[in-house]
Amino acid sequence: MRYGLVINTSQCIGCYDCFLTCQDEFCGNAYEGYSAAAPIEGHNWMRVLDVERGQYPLVKAHYTPKTCMHCEDAPCIAAAQDGAVYRRPDGIVVIDPVKAKGQKQLINSCPYRVIEWNETEQLAQKCNLCAHLLDKGEKEPRCVESCPTGAIVFGDLDNASSPIAQIVKSCKTETLKPELNLKENVLYIGLPKRFVAGTVVLKDKQECALDAQVELVDEKGTIKTTTNGFGDFEFEGLDANRPVTVKITVPGYKVESLNCTTFNDAHLGDIYLSPQA
Repeated sequence: MRYGLVINTSQCIGCYDCFLTCQDEFCGNAYEGYSAAAPIEGHNWMRVLDVERGQYPLVKAHYTPKTCMHCEDAPCIAAAQDGAVYRRPDGIVVIDPVKAKGQKQLINSCPYRVIEWNETEQLAQKCNLCAHLLDKGEKEPRCVESCPTGAIVFGDLDNASSPIAQIVKSCKTETLKPELNLKENVLYIGLPKRFVAGTVVLKDKQECALDAQVELVDEKGTIKTTTNGFGDFEFEGLDANRPVTVKITVPGYKVESLNCTTFNDAHLGDIYLSPQA
């Protein structure tokens, strides 16, 4: 058994229900053997990262819930003394509320920076996937239970028939920081990449081009799309720092090609097509 989460950020609407229910469960509430009471203010065991993407005229907001990753190669376990941090047989990484007293070094051991310091208790604290509830027979942590869009899914990653394992099998998942290679058990779908967008206008008619053929070419190949009724097109999910070429084709008009590099999300503005001579 290996408990974990899959978080589909494309379904997250930034409602902060996961954050609020986590606060409700742990702030001021101690669970013997699992966790001391978290302070009323200052602790965020579940966070929602709010990122603004793009620039005028196309700006997007993207939300990414972030919590303890319950890594199989957890640095906090290695940094702890006297077994103060341990992994349960079900994969949940727990900070012992008694043994971890005074071990402030645990905070800096986490490269995800999701371990908080409780000054009153002199204790490092973090998400434990509501282990006290799971051991009582609850089916999922509070953050999962409260998510109105189903963006957070909990379950046994090692059980091939479980819903979470089926999601991992059918979707492309990734970790928040793959360069760390910590074998994280919190996986993500839909993490924001780069986008390239623009608007196609027929110069002689001064109107938007509907169904213009748009191709994006980079070293990985070609992606195709068409413009909508407002002449807009968009390519999402692109790798960062890649040179790309956008080619626009409308019958009876000159082909237009534009080059850019995906250092940031890019809107190419209004692209005017001239009639063929």
